[in-house]
Amino acid sequence: MLLKYLKNKRAHQASHTNDDLSFVLTKQNNRTTAVVIAKTDIKLIKGIDDIEFEYKQGDSYFFNGYQSWTDSFEVPYNIVEKNIFKAPHLVTLKYAMYAYGDSIFYRYRDYKLHGYDLFYSRGSNEAFIYNLNYNNAYLIIEAIRVGNRRLQLVSDLKGISLKAGDSIVIFDYCYYKSYKAGLKGLQNSFPKLNKPKLLGYTTWYNYYTNINEETILRDLDAVDEHIELFQIDDGYTTHVGDWLDIDKEKFPNGLKPIVDRVHEKGLKAGIWLAPFAASVGSKILEEHPDWIKKTKRGKMFKAGGNWNGFYPLDLDNKEVLAYLKKVFDYYIDLGFDFFKLDFVYATSIFPMNGKSRAQTQAYSYKLLRSLARDKIILGCGANLMSSYGNFDYVRVGPDVSLIFDDVFFMRMFHRERISTKVTIQNTIYRSFVNDLLFGNDPDVFILREDNNKLSKEQRIALSTINAIFGQILMTSDSIETYPPYVSDTFDKIYEIFKESEDPQYQKVGKNIEISYKLRSKRVKLVYNPKEGVFIDG
Repeated sequence: MLLKYLKNKRAHQASHTNDDLSFVLTKQNNRTTAVVIAKTDIKLIKGIDDIEFEYKQGDSYFFNGYQSWTDSFEVPYNIVEKNIFKAPHLVTLKYAMYAYGDSIFYRYRDYKLHGYDLFYSRGSNEAFIYNLNYNNAYLIIEAIRVGNRRLQLVSDLKGISLKAGDSIVIFDYCYYKSYKAGLKGLQNSFPKLNKPKLLGYTTWYNYYTNINEETILRDLDAVDEHIELFQIDDGYTTHVGDWLDIDKEKFPNGLKPIVDRVHEKGLKAGIWLAPFAASVGSKILEEHPDWIKKTKRGKMFKAGGNWNGFYPLDLDNKEVLAYLKKVFDYYIDLGFDFFKLDFVYATSIFPMNGKSRAQTQAYSYKLLRSLARDKIILGCGANLMSSYGNFDYVRVGPDVSLIFDDVFFMRMFHRERISTKVTIQNTIYRSFVNDLLFGNDPDVFILREDNNKLSKEQRIALSTINAIFGQILMTSDSIETYPPYVSDTFDKIYEIFKESEDPQYQKVGKNIEISYKLRSKRVKLVYNPKEGVFIDG
């Protein structure tokens, strides 16, 4: 085990107690914990711990992606990771595509694969690793495939300063040499939450930002009896970030009458917010540039290309915290029960003063939990481990697209791209954390035949997999307008969602075998991820 740090602006490293610090290393059963106690003022960079590991042809390796939208599949050991910096520079710069993932602070290399906080391998040489130090540091698990092949565990401590006498946990992880034993260990570390299964309607995947009071009230009046949650998505404010400025042309009576109608129907009322974002054109950006997080050189840095670009708020600024409290109080006073909080990765692009990225995320997610009080939170664009204890549900894949996959150049480089193909696989491969860290949100199902280019078979596969592996199930379909044969399919999907148990998956060749229990009978399916359809087993 090695710690890299700075003292008097000079780089040092230590593998044991020295004049600058003390190491306290504990290994018990499958758990390794390391604490550092500073003897003088130091700035931490990273910790490194190696595990001897042999990669096997035919084995599958799961690397958990940086945030909700990052592709996270079981892969062979010899693939090369997508890297947004291999895309044309002018494209990545124009759309700030580099900001969605980890490539602005993590150095991609063709000789290694990497993931965050959760890892497993299945096959002839198994392993299972998970991070218990998630409030202090990301645990970046790297598969090094050259020279001394190994799993290298990197504790991302950059940003943390220690004064003499300060101490901090730099590693706390569990490592098992068996997938099943590791999964059992994870379940013991994170007992089942028993989050309720919710079926909801969202305005996004039919109208996107083109919503108004008339459209929403029409859809609300016609909502199907199965729906338990009605959620308004983006498009109701004048600009993203100006959360107190409801668009008066679209919503002349504000949102309160809609919330009241939702409650009259016995439904939960949901609202979408991107709480840490201020878009180009917003009053927040124009009137309060000091509220925007800056680089060390004092420059603003886009957190993404949505809405012609947006910038992250500075959580070190007390005025920002006061504004966020005002925003949440406003929507809670309107009567909203459910908050979909989006683009929450934005705070960790540049961490808070004196904090690591993981500490910044832990702080920001705890802040959201406090501001939302006892209301339900769905986190989106979120780091998975940091979400534990803060968000009730978390998106586990990118947005569903109305085509099966993206254009070719986005497929080549972009790990956080919108893609039905990617999100289905994320839904499957991240399902082992469902109802342990939070309830998994696989994004929407689509069964409608209009306003999308998914085939019938792809729509059925998407909807079925979401129902098997999701804890919350959303749609933008008007269920009540389904023709009879589509209604029959929906009834089956709904039954699977509410009544199925013990979902399992196993990669077999290029396909994925899926099974679940329904009324004591195990149902088996074979999913072809390339085509997005079920096939005969």
